Amino acid sequence: MKGYWKYFRKKLLWLLITTIFAFVLNFLLPTLMPGDPVAGIVSRLAQGMSTSTGVKEIYENYAEQFGINKPIIEQFFIYVRNVFRGEFGVSFTQYPRPVSDIIKSAVTWTIALQLPAIIVGWILGNTLGAVAAYRKGPFDKALLPLSILISNFPAFGMAVILLVIFAVRLRWFPTSGGYGFDMIPTLSWGFVASVLHHYVLPFLSIVLITIGGQAIGMRSMAIYELNADYVKYSRFMGIKDNQIVKYVFRNAMLPQLTGLALSIGTMVGGSIVAETIFSYPGLGTTILSAIKGQDYPLVSAVTLIITIMVLIVNFLVEVFYGFVDPRIRATQAE
Repeated sequence: MKGYWKYFRKKLLWLLITTIFAFVLNFLLPTLMPGDPVAGIVSRLAQGMSTSTGVKEIYENYAEQFGINKPIIEQFFIYVRNVFRGEFGVSFTQYPRPVSDIIKSAVTWTIALQLPAIIVGWILGNTLGAVAAYRKGPFDKALLPLSILISNFPAFGMAVILLVIFAVRLRWFPTSGGYGFDMIPTLSWGFVASVLHHYVLPFLSIVLITIGGQAIGMRSMAIYELNADYVKYSRFMGIKDNQIVKYVFRNAMLPQLTGLALSIGTMVGGSIVAETIFSYPGLGTTILSAIKGQDYPLVSAVTLIITIMVLIVNFLVEVFYGFVDPRIRATQAE
């Protein structure tokens, strides 16, 4: 275990370093965006005012409130302190609504859409890939080109195709929204049915793309493992085929588990395409609106969440690999 703890400490150190850089970049990049959002808010509030003094007082008041009149270093430490408190400031575009409230209301929609779709696509894709590698024949010949075609489809292309066919042409499903525009969110059966009806097309657009890539990856890894020396030796020793296959697919699953973890870690960023095409009320749509409106606090909060999720998932995957793969522990112990 000595080698493992050395490996763990090294990965933890890199996590801390990259997290610090993430905080710095996440703070600086939104502030470099062109334009002055506070001036935009003031111009809307000051319509009809004839005195420049009154407009100036409104601007100074809002600049003080948003903290953009302070030195950049002071702004950064205020930003870090507030993040650890779970406070991301007030939204520019939805003033005076706190950024944390906007994220809370949007993240539920994103997780409810992305997490089941990623898991379902991962399970189906890996199952199909494993079966194709083991059985070969017509099933493999049909699955491989179909998986390549689907996996190389751009995410927006798949979403648009489903939208045009099933929403515009056949009118089986609605074209946009998370629920009916004439409904108020409640726990009634009518509202739940409306949510599920709007859920189908965005869900399918993510699942189909995920299945193709996972099937190709699992098929390649399974074929590689099936032709490995330990499989030939095991068969030579008379070990039952079903026992060999169990070890083969367990080894082939390791890279696929990494892909699953990274997909979950980046699901907030990956939600932008599907949510934008279907106008789904999640974080993807929220961050797109924030970028258009130069909403620095909201853009900064969402991008920080995406970054931290990716860093944590990468760290957990590497720790998991170090625990299950004895070769890593042996390398660190040398």
